[in-house]
Amino acid sequence: MESALRKPAVLTCVVVLLSIAFRPFSLHGDAIVVTKAMSASTIAEVFVEDEAVRMVLEIGAADIEAFKNLLPDEIYERFEFENPQAYEKRIDEFFSTDLVVRADSISLGGKALKLTARRRVLRDEVTGKPLAVQPDEGELVVYAELEYKFNGQPKTISIQPMRNSQQGRVTANIGFITYHRGLPVMDFRYLSNSETLQLDWEDPWYSMFQNRNLRRQYDAPLSVFLYVEPFEVRVEVVARPVDLQRWTDLGVRPDHVIPVSEQSALKSKVVDFLSDKIDVAIDGQKANGKLDRIHFISRTLRKTGVVFPDQDLDVSSATLGVIFVFPIQQLPDLVTMKWKLFDDKIQSVPSVATDEAGGLPWTLTAEDPVLEWKNFLTNPTIPAMLAIQSPPTRPQVSLPLASIGLLFLAVVAGMGLVKVGSRGLGGVSLAVLVLSIGGAFWLWPSARVQFANPLAAQQKVTDQQAAEVTHSLMHNLYRSFDRRDESVIYDQLATCVSGDLLRKIYIQIMQRIKLEDQGGAQVKVNEVDVLETDFVYRDDSPGFKSNVKWNVLGSVGHWGHLHTRANQYVAEFGVEPVDGAWKIVSMQITDEANLGNERIK
Repeated sequence: MESALRKPAVLTCVVVLLSIAFRPFSLHGDAIVVTKAMSASTIAEVFVEDEAVRMVLEIGAADIEAFKNLLPDEIYERFEFENPQAYEKRIDEFFSTDLVVRADSISLGGKALKLTARRRVLRDEVTGKPLAVQPDEGELVVYAELEYKFNGQPKTISIQPMRNSQQGRVTANIGFITYHRGLPVMDFRYLSNSETLQLDWEDPWYSMFQNRNLRRQYDAPLSVFLYVEPFEVRVEVVARPVDLQRWTDLGVRPDHVIPVSEQSALKSKVVDFLSDKIDVAIDGQKANGKLDRIHFISRTLRKTGVVFPDQDLDVSSATLGVIFVFPIQQLPDLVTMKWKLFDDKIQSVPSVATDEAGGLPWTLTAEDPVLEWKNFLTNPTIPAMLAIQSPPTRPQVSLPLASIGLLFLAVVAGMGLVKVGSRGLGGVSLAVLVLSIGGAFWLWPSARVQFANPLAAQQKVTDQQAAEVTHSLMHNLYRSFDRRDESVIYDQLATCVSGDLLRKIYIQIMQRIKLEDQGGAQVKVNEVDVLETDFVYRDDSPGFKSNVKWNVLGSVGHWGHLHTRANQYVAEFGVEPVDGAWKIVSMQITDEANLGNERIK
């Protein structure tokens, strides 16, 4: 043991281990009830590096006895362990029979690099990653760093936890995770048996445990997702550039990084390569899509997101998400996508076909390379604009203007007839008089003109009518964004928004329905739920101001998952008749809140 372990480090260990020693020994049973590996009494992080296996341990109170042979004499002697032994013998026993690491079945000698006391690192309950903010107070644990050196590049590394030789059971409750050259080869799991890791030194992505339960959730080097929505079909490809390198020269190599300066050119090469590898047919007709976006992404058990800000990326873990969009006019009956990239390493490609009912997983192979979606939706949701009632107008006056004009002409003719008598033009005046009167009576019921009565009071809307108008306008506001084409969005917005406000509302809503952490993925609004309304009416027009609180529930299919998001807003809308139709003429958002996000597999 290093001398550092017998001086200051030992003193700190004494503090924590004395506190452990004088606790009731029901502690042994406490850790057993823990079911999540990242919350186990002992946490082991195993790092397989080029010349050694390095192990970082956080040993909890319940496992002190199992790790007794690792403890220096100053600590060991404070516990009443059975069959006490000298330190040199105990440490040899620890590395040879307790926590044993083998390379190609040959036991490796170990060395303790560090042993001290510290607070337990709190971890995310899903991913096991350390939380960004750690409490000042927490459980004291024994922290140890161990090293097991090897020569060359072994094909396998085996890890054997300590066992009770008589009962054959594991004597420590160990949650562990393993990395090869910095790349995690598994998610947090329990180390309950001797486990063997098969190593791929050329590409650590393919290093994996023989036990299939000890895998990463996202261990596929290539995956593809198909989404079918009312106005578009979308194909998303998740791939490592180093795997695509086997089919086309992208300029990436194992054991390198992809610098930020080269990432843009790399993305262009990937798009060019994949564009003719995605064969999509919609209702039997070949479909032509276009690139929507491409990003480097990071994936964890909790979240998949875009790498931001840009950074140099390790080639082994660097992963691209590429999205192609195929616009459609209506929901199809059949969509197929044929995948063409298979080789000796990538013999199967996980995929999912998703619609509003959820996702259907499928595995593509060279023998069965077609992902198929059929329309089994019995009552699909087809977004549509709502009809909006017309604004009220002033009471109308109907006047027979043609008849009035003819009667005026008859009066003029009669006056002329009186003046000239039967001489001269008297006959003409008489004819005009007769025809004018006859025409006036004939046109009286039909040739009428309607216009607002300027003397009548302006009609007002009721609260119920204002509420219906407000809901319809807000519904149409969000429905305008169901399509991607900006000109179509503007045309639909123009039916419910005044021209001067179009650009402002377009920008405001687009900012709120795009997910920046997902590279600009656009949320599809499923529901607009108006919660509260309060109206203030104008005296000189049927217009009104509407103070509204509402919820917006939306979803976005992305990277093989369906994410739902709910936001709440409070805003004041100005609503006025414009060209005979209700339109929003002003909007001021005064409050907004995120009601929570949910990811549905």
